[in-house]
Amino acid sequence: MDRLRDPKDAKILFVDDEEVNLVLLGRILKRHGFEHLIATDDPFEAERAMREEDPDLLITDLHMPGMNGLELIRRVVADRPEDDWFPIAVITADATPEAEREALSLGAKDFVQKPFKATQIQLRVRNLLRTRFQHVALKGYAAHLEDLVEERTRELETARMDLLERLALAAEFRDYVTGRHTQRVGEMAALLAERLGEPPQRVELLRRAAPLHDVGKIGIPDSILLKPGRLADREYQAMKEHVDVGVQLLARGQSDLMKLAEVVALTHHERWDGSGYPRGLNGDAIPLVGQIVALADVFDTLVNVRPYKPAWPVEKALAEVRRQRGRWFGPRVVDAFFDVVGAHPELLEDLEREAREETQRAERDAERAARSPAG
Repeated sequence: MDRLRDPKDAKILFVDDEEVNLVLLGRILKRHGFEHLIATDDPFEAERAMREEDPDLLITDLHMPGMNGLELIRRVVADRPEDDWFPIAVITADATPEAEREALSLGAKDFVQKPFKATQIQLRVRNLLRTRFQHVALKGYAAHLEDLVEERTRELETARMDLLERLALAAEFRDYVTGRHTQRVGEMAALLAERLGEPPQRVELLRRAAPLHDVGKIGIPDSILLKPGRLADREYQAMKEHVDVGVQLLARGQSDLMKLAEVVALTHHERWDGSGYPRGLNGDAIPLVGQIVALADVFDTLVNVRPYKPAWPVEKALAEVRRQRGRWFGPRVVDAFFDVVGAHPELLEDLEREAREETQRAERDAERAARSPAG
C-alpha cells in the first residue's frame, strides 16, 4: 500500500465565472505550496476536466452562466462510485442558509462565503485533502486485505485438494496398479454430469469428489483386497464394508465438496434394479451423483487389469454397459455415457492406451515377483 500522500501533492480543480476570483484563488493556493492547479471559468469545461484530469479536489462557485454550481456538483457526484469520498468545496457570495443546505445535501463537503481569508482557504483545502487521502489509503488497505484473504483462501483450498487427492491415491495404491483410475473416474463423472445438464459448479465438485468413491478400501485387509480370483461370500461381505469405512472418513464434512464425496462413497455401489448395496436403493432413489460414479467406476474397472481379472477389450466393456441399462445403471446415465464417448472418441483411445500400459506394468511386476527369492 502506498504511503499517505502529502496534501501539497494534490491536483486541485477550481471553477468560477469571474476571472479575478480564479486569479486570487490560484495565488492563495500557490502561496501555500499547492502546485498542481487547474482553473477554468466554464463549468462545462470543469465537468470535462473532472473526467480527464481526475483531480483530488473540486472548488466551485454557485452562480455561473450555462450551468450553476449545484448542477455541476450533482453531475460530478453522479459520475463517481458510491463509496468514493470526494471533496467538493463551494466558495460563493450567496450566504443564504438555503444555498448552503442544498449544496451540502447534493454532496459538497464544505461551504465558504465570499469574501474569504487566505488562511481560511488554505486550512479548509488542506483538511479536505487530508480526509480525501486518508479515505483513498483506507480503500487501498481494504483492497490489500481482500487480496491477502483471497490468496490465503486459494492456498488453503489447494492444500485441501492436495490432501483429498492423496487420500484417494492412498486407497488406490493398495488396490490398483496405477493412480490414474481415480482421476479417470473423476473426469468421466464430470463429463456425464455436464451431459446430464448439471450446473458447472456441480460438475466441478463432482470431478473432485468422484475420486474419493473407494477411499474406504484403506480399511480392507490386503488378503481380501489383493486376492486373485473370486472372493468367498465371507470375503465379499468384508469387502462391502469399504463403503461404511469411506462414509465414516468423509462424514460431517463442512464443505460442499466433502458432503458430495460422502454421498458418492455411500451410493456408488447401488444398482438401478435395487440389487446393489449397502441400502438396496433402486431407480432415482439413488442420487444422480451415485448413479454417475457407478457407471464411470465400473467401465474403467472393466477395461483395466485388476488382481482378480484381466483387462476387458473396450468393445466388450461397452457392450456390457449397454446390457446393464436399466439393470445396474440408470437409463439416462447410460444414454449420456454413449453420447459422451461418441462425441469424444479420444477418450476411448486414451483409455485403451493406458489399459495396455497398466497390463504391461502388471506383467512386469508379476515377472519380478516370480524371479525374487521370496517368490
